[in-house]
This record gives sequence, structure tokens and C-alpha cells, in this order.
Amino acid sequence: MTIIETTQLTKRYGRRTLAVDGISFRVERGQVFGFLGPNGSGKTTTIGMLLDIINPTSGDIRLFDQHGRAELHLARRRIGATLETPNFYPYLSGLENLRVVAHIKEIPESRIGPALDAVSLAGRQRDQFRKYSLGMKQRLAIAGAMIGDPELVILDEPANGLDPEGMREIRDIIRGMADNGRTIFVSSHLLNEVERTCTHVAIIKNGRIVHQGSIAELTARHALALVRAPDTAALIAAARSYPAAVNVHQEGDDVLVELQDDDLAALNQFLGSRGVYLTFLAPRNVSLEDVFMELTTDAVTTTGASA
Repeated sequence: MTIIETTQLTKRYGRRTLAVDGISFRVERGQVFGFLGPNGSGKTTTIGMLLDIINPTSGDIRLFDQHGRAELHLARRRIGATLETPNFYPYLSGLENLRVVAHIKEIPESRIGPALDAVSLAGRQRDQFRKYSLGMKQRLAIAGAMIGDPELVILDEPANGLDPEGMREIRDIIRGMADNGRTIFVSSHLLNEVERTCTHVAIIKNGRIVHQGSIAELTARHALALVRAPDTAALIAAARSYPAAVNVHQEGDDVLVELQDDDLAALNQFLGSRGVYLTFLAPRNVSLEDVFMELTTDAVTTTGASA
């Protein structure tokens, strides 16, 4: 079942600012879907439109295969969501804040206990919110999103600013929600966390989707070779002219060559024919960060076609 589907979704502010430019993507039931993009790319605006906080300029949204204002209003009752900065009363306890949330959502307070258990805050529920660490505040926000036992949970930068332990806790919570059958939509700039947590991603740049699909498919598109030679400049120049090179860039003393195939021996032979003899050659797994940088960096370092 398709949980989220957008078709040519667009948001324009005035005549000059096009925040979201005709994006179309789908999230299927059970996916942990990462929504990635640089700052100002349109992530938060898109979430605002999904949650009916921001009115689209044009395009369509379907939630749980529901369409139209009346049906979407009912569909959104099946969604729990957090925004980047948790918004709770600082002098109320965690439990009291969740009682406020339950009252607003018209949800029985009996749902609060399981939500606190799910984020490991039952033992600190009577502490004032202002005394919580950042990680605890984020976890309380997720508990607030889970009170209504939602089928879809939308999380906006849930691990932003957290230390490694806090990120691990959020990662475990997301996995737990997914294991319980929920669909998760995560907006984040923490690519390593997304790669470890999500099953699928969409990457947005300047308001447009530049790629979407499973992480496995995305990172398997090309092979990556890590190479070194005494003359790095000559190595880069030669690698740029290799026909199977998709992208070449330098990382410190290393040069990374993204290839259309995994034939590292052919790369080594080609470089040798150009008088460049390698001191190191090894494959490197393509990470989500590698692909993200390739798709969102304005200046292309090099490509085989342009050399």
C-alpha cells in the first residue's frame, strides 16, 4: 500500500521564490524513508505541506490512498510527527506535557504509558522538561508523536545535535517503530545515520527530487576505487581521461575514482599506459554520503565524458 504519494507538488512564495518545484515521490507501507537534501533545499516546506501546515501552490498529495481536503484531514489522524525543535512547556514534567498532547489530540491518557516506555523515559516522566537533556527532549517529542498509535511517523531531524549515544538511542527507537509495522519518514542531514537506519531515500536539491529509490540500489550504482601515486596531480589528470570514470575527486593524499564498472585492473592498466604508476589501489564501498555529494554538489569535480 502506498502511504505517501506526491505528484508535481509545488510551493511558491511570491513570484521569485520557488521553495518546492514539482516534486513527485512515493513511500510504501513499512519503509523507513529518508528525505535528504542540503539546507534550503525544500525538506521542511515539503513536510509542512504533508502535514497541512503549509498550503501547496499546486500539485497533489495522497495519504493512505486518500485524496482531497476532507479525506486528507481524516488520513492525517493516522500520522504522528515531530518538528526539528521540540515544543513543550519547560516547567511541566514530561508526563504532564504528554497529557497536554493527548488532550489536544483527543486521545486517552492510557496511551501515554506505552509511548514513554517505547522511548525509555518512563523512569524520568515526572522530571521537568527543562531539566531534560537534548536527547531526552527529542525522545519525548517522539513519544508525543506516538501517543495516537500512528501508522505513519514523520520525524524532522530527530538526531540533530545529539552525541553518539543519543543518536544510537534515536536509531534504536526508529528501528523499533519499524519493527512494529509503522512506516517512518525521516528528514535528516546526518547521512551516516540515514544509511544505517533507512531502507529508501529521496534526495532533494533546489526544490527538486534528484534521486529516489532504495539505499542498496543507490549505493550499488557505481564502483569506487581508492588510488595513490607519487604525483597526485598527474594521477588526477590521467584518471579524468579514463573512459569508464564517472567522477574523480581528491580526499587528502588519496584520489577516489568512481567507475561505471568494477574492473580495477583495467583502470590500473590505463593509468600505467599514461605513465602513472600506482603505489596503492583498492576498492572502496560507495557510501550514501558519496552519492549525496555527487548529486547535490553544484561544481562537478570531473567526469570521464568532460575530460
